Amino acid sequence: MTTTALEPAAGLVLPDLEQVYDLLADAIDQAGPDKTELLLVKLSLLLAQALGDRARVAGLLQTALRDL
Repeated sequence: MTTTALEPAAGLVLPDLEQVYDLLADAIDQAGPDKTELLLVKLSLLLAQALGDRARVAGLLQTALRDL
């Protein structure tokens, strides 16, 4: 089965996504306004490495850029 950038590879259910959101919000608070961008870049690179698919990362980046 092939997934697209819009489809989760393994899939997190909504409660899990809400917990991830909360973890991310807490981490952003801990980093503070001067380090938030660095935190998000480091996290993005770690998640990209864990995902292991450059093309999928590129597609997800385009999805994230929509409607900013």
